Amino acid sequence: MSREKENKSKIKVSAGDRTMEIICYIIFSIAAFLCLYPFYYILINTISANDISARGDVLFWPQQIHFHNYASAFRIDGLLNAFKISLMRTTIGTALTVFASAFLGFMFTQEKMWLRKLWYRLIVATMYFNAGIIPWFLVMKQMHLTNNFWGYILPAVVSPFNLILTKTFVESVPKELQEAAEIDGAGVLTIFFRIIIPVIKPIMATVAIFSAVSQWNAFQDTLLLMTDTKLYPLQFVLYQYLNQASSLASLAQSSSSTQSLAAAAATTQTTTSVRMTITVIVVLPIMLVYPIFQKYFVKGIMIGAVKG
Repeated sequence: MSREKENKSKIKVSAGDRTMEIICYIIFSIAAFLCLYPFYYILINTISANDISARGDVLFWPQQIHFHNYASAFRIDGLLNAFKISLMRTTIGTALTVFASAFLGFMFTQEKMWLRKLWYRLIVATMYFNAGIIPWFLVMKQMHLTNNFWGYILPAVVSPFNLILTKTFVESVPKELQEAAEIDGAGVLTIFFRIIIPVIKPIMATVAIFSAVSQWNAFQDTLLLMTDTKLYPLQFVLYQYLNQASSLASLAQSSSSTQSLAAAAATTQTTTSVRMTITVIVVLPIMLVYPIFQKYFVKGIMIGAVKG
């Protein structure tokens, strides 16, 4: 009897369904390969012999493996400090953005908030209209945010897109939770910290991913606001070295003291090795963020997009 039940429980798959399943596996395998291969290509070129890599002969397997490129890259002047700045702006900026998005998203769902619809619409309007770079720079200068670390953080704290996602998610939370807390005498902050935050963790994780990636990859604000080299983030250092990599060899011949670190790197590295090594150093840390928040990301973005 048990065997008969097992046979009945088995689902029969037709030859056509099996063929389509195989075709889907092949298509998605090719798509996955096309997505992963660029990262793999960059990685194997950083650990292969620099002369072979410069000729473009490293395609699928590393050749003459070495790790001297990474040792040389970390000796580049200002790279470690730039990594610290990027890490600080990503951590602090993401934390403040997530908190601001969660709190404002919650407040804009409260009917007793004074002129809440007006403030909400004014914030959302900034997604479509802005004064331009020059007025923005003048405002930042007037607020003393040039050559100031907080110039990286404060302009990105309130994001209209993140606010819309969070507000929509909060609206999906049953109002009975808040009403029950209000009956028990809970205030706005108590409701926010004890009732709302535990419920909206998925959308907070989604906002954290968006903010972290944006902060880590940003470098244009450095071009406009920062002249102090101690405030250069890692992405800006990457931007500089991508522009200067082709001239590192000639720089090694013309400089002996002030550019000693760059000259030492130029004698052992090629343009290709410099670019790819720094690219790996920049990309790898932010890639580690996705596995941490991935389980919340899909749920948060789906629920946050249900309502308009």
